[in-house]
Order: sequence, then C-alpha cells, then structure tokens
Amino acid sequence: MNEYIRLGVNIDHVATIRNARGSVHPDPVKAAKIAQSSGADGITAHLREDRRHISDGDIKLLKEEIDIPLNLEMAPTQEMLDIALEARPERICLVPEKRLEITTEGGLDVVNTKINKLLLLEKIIDYAYKNNIDVSLFIDPDIKQIRSAKNMGVKIVELHTGNFCSSKKEKKIEELEKLKVASEYAHGEGIEVHAGHGINFDTVGDISKIKYITELNIGHFLIGEAIFLGLKKTIIKMRKMIDLAK
Repeated sequence: MNEYIRLGVNIDHVATIRNARGSVHPDPVKAAKIAQSSGADGITAHLREDRRHISDGDIKLLKEEIDIPLNLEMAPTQEMLDIALEARPERICLVPEKRLEITTEGGLDVVNTKINKLLLLEKIIDYAYKNNIDVSLFIDPDIKQIRSAKNMGVKIVELHTGNFCSSKKEKKIEELEKLKVASEYAHGEGIEVHAGHGINFDTVGDISKIKYITELNIGHFLIGEAIFLGLKKTIIKMRKMIDLAK
C-alpha cells in the first residue's frame, strides 16, 4: 500500500458561492489558507473559459499567498496556456471542458484527438515543461489513454474516479478494478498517478488503497460537507481517512 498520499483541495466552489451574489465573500483564497493549515498538500483551482467560479485574480492571489503547490486545472487552449505561463503554478492539469457542462464530464480523450487539437496539446505540454511547470492529463482509467499520454511526454496522469464513485454494487467493483489496472500500468510506464472526481468519505478508503496512487484531488464534496462540519474539520477528517486506509 502507499506510504503517503498527498491531498489536493479544490476550492472552486467557494468561488461559486461568492459569485452567486457578485460580492467578495466567501473568499477562495481564505479557503485555500484554511486547507493549507488543515493538512492539504496542494490547492487545485479550475479556471474555466466562462469564469463561472475561479477568476484570473483568484489565480494570481493564490500563487502569491499560499505556501503549498498550486495545481491549475485548465482546458487545453491558447488562452489558458498564456495565463499559465504568466501565473506560473507548480502544475497544470489539462481537462476537457464544455460550455454547458455542470462539472467535468469524463476524462480528456487523447486517443481520438483531432490533429489540430493534438498539436495544441503537445505545444502546451512542451511550453509548460520548458517553463518548469509540471503537466498532468485528466483521463479515464484506460490503457490506451495512458499509452497516448506517455507518447506525448506527460509524466503525470490523473485518473477520473467519477464512474467508480457514482456506481453501485457489481458496477462499482468493475470500476474499481479499472482504476487498479490503470494505476499499475501507468506506474509501470514511469508515470506518476493521481486520482480525482466525485470522491467522498464513503469512497476515499477504497481509492486510497489502490497501489501507486500518490495524490487525490478532492473539491466539491469537501466544500459541501464544510457547510455541516466546517472546512477545517472536514479536511482534517478526509486527511485522516486517507491515512487510515494505508
């Protein structure tokens, strides 16, 4: 089993609540600082094309004011590449993005990618590495996707755990096995394995036990549960559950 799994806390939905009133409260940067003091190993923020939650200003402040790594989730576009090169987060995670989706729906398809999008992906990866920014691809737990990611020179993949987290009974067992197989394969290919999407207190134990996963990125559940427990207690509880799964 893994000796230690890093916990990345996604603070997007603090900004969602703030933007609902068009004000400055609650502050996602304050949430990031609470996460940092509660055991988070990194902060994740998804800067979307329509700026529905996190803003450009949030990214700038996060980079300036937190002392743990910033993981910038972003669509593979020229606009986002320019922002990343200016903000200089420790890592970017390339994710699929659709204008009308509520949340990210599945992993980035790097197998059936059109040539123009493939070239842009390769450009983003190349520019990021040249500027000392790590790159992760958010993909489904599929061998073909991992193989394609490796061919692009990516050193980290984040496996989409949404299907496992939302499945029931036999389907859940099947989806967990996919994650195990994908994690082992990626590790064997020299790729660091992260995981995220839909993880909660009920599913984090099984995912944490998967060999070779080194980081979990969790957001929506933590922010939602914080309404009842408070953000600090919620993150501390999640950190403890990950550690106990070893």
